Amino acid sequence: MAESAVKLLIQNLIPLLTQEVTLLEGIHDKVADINGELESIQSFLKDADARAEMGDMSAVAKTWVKQVREKSYNIEDVIDEYIFHLAKHPQRQWRHFRFLHKAFHFTINLKLRHVISSKIQGINNDLKLIRERGERYGFNFLEQGGPSNDVRHDKWHDPRVASLFLEEAEVVGIESPKAEMIEWLVEGPFNRMVISVVGIGGLGKTTLVKKVYENEEVVAHFDCSAWITVSQSYKIEELLRHMIKQFYKASEESAYMSIESIDTMEETELIEEVRQFVLERRYVVVFDDIWNISFWGYIKHVLPDNGKGSRIIITTRSESVAPTNKESLSYHVYKLSPLPLEKAYELFCKKVFQCESRDCPLELVELSHLIIERCEGLPLALEVIGGLLSTKEKSAFEWRKFLDSLSSELQSNPHLLSITKILSLSYFDLPYNLKACFLYLGMFPEDYFINCARLIRLWIAEGFIKEKQGITLEDVAQDYLKQLIHRSLIQVEHVSFIGRIRTCRVHDMMREVILSRSEDLGFHLVSIQNYSSFDRIARRLSIQNNVDTPLKCITSSKTRSILILGVDQVPNAFLTTCFVNFKLMKIMDFEGAPINHIPKEVGNLFHLRYLSLRDTKVQVLPKSIGKLQNLETLDLKRSLVYKLPMEINGLYKLRYLMAFIGNNNIDVSFGSRIPVKIQSGIGSLESLEKLYNVEADHAALVEELGRLTRLRKLEISKLKRENGMSLCTALETMSYLRSLRLSSTSEEENLELQSMSSLPSLLQTLSLKGRLEKLPECIVKLKNIVKIRLHWTKLMDDPSNILQLLPNLMELRLYEGYEGEQLHFKEGGFQKLKLLGLRNLRGLNSLKIDEGALPLLEKLRIGSSPVLNEVPFGICHLKGLKTLEFCDMQMEFVLSMQPKEGHDFWKVEHVSVVNFCYGIQGEQYKTYKLGDSKLLELLQRLQLSMSMSQWIMKCHIEQDSFSINLPKHRQLIVPWIATL
Repeated sequence: MAESAVKLLIQNLIPLLTQEVTLLEGIHDKVADINGELESIQSFLKDADARAEMGDMSAVAKTWVKQVREKSYNIEDVIDEYIFHLAKHPQRQWRHFRFLHKAFHFTINLKLRHVISSKIQGINNDLKLIRERGERYGFNFLEQGGPSNDVRHDKWHDPRVASLFLEEAEVVGIESPKAEMIEWLVEGPFNRMVISVVGIGGLGKTTLVKKVYENEEVVAHFDCSAWITVSQSYKIEELLRHMIKQFYKASEESAYMSIESIDTMEETELIEEVRQFVLERRYVVVFDDIWNISFWGYIKHVLPDNGKGSRIIITTRSESVAPTNKESLSYHVYKLSPLPLEKAYELFCKKVFQCESRDCPLELVELSHLIIERCEGLPLALEVIGGLLSTKEKSAFEWRKFLDSLSSELQSNPHLLSITKILSLSYFDLPYNLKACFLYLGMFPEDYFINCARLIRLWIAEGFIKEKQGITLEDVAQDYLKQLIHRSLIQVEHVSFIGRIRTCRVHDMMREVILSRSEDLGFHLVSIQNYSSFDRIARRLSIQNNVDTPLKCITSSKTRSILILGVDQVPNAFLTTCFVNFKLMKIMDFEGAPINHIPKEVGNLFHLRYLSLRDTKVQVLPKSIGKLQNLETLDLKRSLVYKLPMEINGLYKLRYLMAFIGNNNIDVSFGSRIPVKIQSGIGSLESLEKLYNVEADHAALVEELGRLTRLRKLEISKLKRENGMSLCTALETMSYLRSLRLSSTSEEENLELQSMSSLPSLLQTLSLKGRLEKLPECIVKLKNIVKIRLHWTKLMDDPSNILQLLPNLMELRLYEGYEGEQLHFKEGGFQKLKLLGLRNLRGLNSLKIDEGALPLLEKLRIGSSPVLNEVPFGICHLKGLKTLEFCDMQMEFVLSMQPKEGHDFWKVEHVSVVNFCYGIQGEQYKTYKLGDSKLLELLQRLQLSMSMSQWIMKCHIEQDSFSINLPKHRQLIVPWIATL
């Protein structure tokens, strides 16, 4: 992995040598010599990595590799320190005193060049000695085009994304344990039963339990459920809060308990809340990945035996952690066995030959069985090795070579260690660029859901992503991510409706592989608690709670990256240290950190590329931020920053500027995303690729947007009608734009888009918020559009006539987007639409869905539409519909769908989930399932409330002295709902 450090350094030195000639005046030749030495040493490192893969490297050779890595970091430090000091004395500060400036600047530069020249000469001498030692150690000189890790993957092209999400179909060998566990859950006794699934890591415990937990029979059997991932570094209060939120989210009482009240509860209050909630309910709770033997001793008092047939499922690697029948006859331990040979072979072939017929060629059958035997029936090992072999040539020669390398890894330990080494083989097979990206995942805590967009921006800031001609760095990084997923090194956690990977995670066994190589990237996990010194040199620091290595202060100036993840507090002294001492810092990710300010010393961090204050309480950015000439990412999303200083407009390398104040407690509101103010001059930021959400508070800003031709995502709010012409002109220059969100100043302000002749052809997401006279005609030309949202557009013409022609549209949401009386989804229209939301269409009285329309629709949400009195007949045509939701609909409408008496029940009976939502207390919603007795009680109270409303209105009309403000329908029923 030292190869990655050297390769990254060479990658950064080349543009330095070509673009910064004036900065390196007098030392350019010496830096070029360093580059040449590094290229020679890199070829030896390829051989060193190959030996490490075979386990055939001596301690002396390992020391040599470590020296190479440290010397690479030393070179980077020397160059960066030199550039940093030069940046402190820019020529523009002396423009009024040219003679003094020339003398001063000459003296400073001469001294700096002398210092750095001496250092570089010493480095050159060291590198020559290192290269000579490499030759003595017998490392082979592998040419760049030789049989290296890089070249072995040249034949492997972009993975087929569809094959990444076949998890349900790819599960093998769990049929028998799954059936047995389901029987225990639904047919067992009425006393509380505890089932512990025990086995080594990677055996498929979580997969098995997840399939049982999601089984339709199990879901229907229990009144409430929760899935809790525990891991080693859990907080019991957070687990309890997570459990309560899951209980309430799926129950009819979710409106009573706000998120804020749960988050402020003490431990004893949380326990009492859980016990009270489950007292009369049959519950099932899964605790996944238990490590601590004391955990069950605690949790058994939280979840009582209520005599309702409740169940608790535990997964753990250690049998000693699992409660056994020695403690109670209601406790069962299920020891999960490795896959038998035939099932292992089936899983292996599915992974290896996923692009072929899934049949193993005859010449590979014997080798396949030999490899499978070495995997010892471990599903994770089979999947990873299979994923690796799927990228290799299907020949006996290649597979024999692979099998030979596998042998040395399995000899040291036949159990857990052997599994770790099997997983490491996939790591060894990665090219250097993917190795660095993969190891970087170790910066995140165990069981952490990693935002993929965040991960990609961090990779870019670290310099892991190599630029390709005609492709943006972000697209290259997306490709890297897909490759890692394809190799089963990263697990996809959440995919959006339109198929985008939103979050991912690393299996805990994979994370062990990463942490064992943390030195390769120079990163350390440290705690901000238990203050004691951390005196090791760390290039990258991940500061977390519940990490064994405590942290008091760090004085090393060598640190380049800091991520703060899930800590309870950040001392001001530490925050000041970050900005004062770390002169060479490149990445500061404080997302979610409990901080409320940024010191003015942030301007000293000349090399800073990435600064995230997302989800912090920071309100003001210091003007010194304008000194960050290398800043590429500034993330202020959901912080409290409402105005950007003018100095922002001087950050010419800025690519990502994300800022708005959000209100997550509001479902849909015109002002739910408050934009930030930015002064004139934004047009100078021509490197911007993402810009959101800024306020269009002056016409000059809208006009300047036309200069930002590299934009891929844009959100601009508080647009006025008079901005329309300038906005349309600006948008026509943005040929790379993928996502566009436009919002007017208010619900009544028009978005003037009629002068727009075309929208960017690559546009995939479009959100318009504000009145529209009609849809822009150019929308029909958007062949790549997958998601459209029309909020408060209040169109009079049926928008489906135009939108149904879009060939790739997958998501469509209207919220007060249409004021007409009829919507008609015609045969053949919306062929790829999966989600359709028709919210607050108050004039709608007829919804027609022809047979053959919306063939792939999975989710449909309707309401509030007070004059829509009949359940649309066409719903019965939607055979693929999985979820149907009605919001704030009239009593007669809802009663018509009830299972026993409803005359329209036949229209919706094929839909697996039919819900009814009623809004209370602003935008909070309470959800009921079809046929729920509580729903019928609510409808009766609604009827009584309406009668009361009519009586109050009558009194108001007949008696002037009786004067009240008639509340909205939603507010009127709150007292009645509260009594349920």
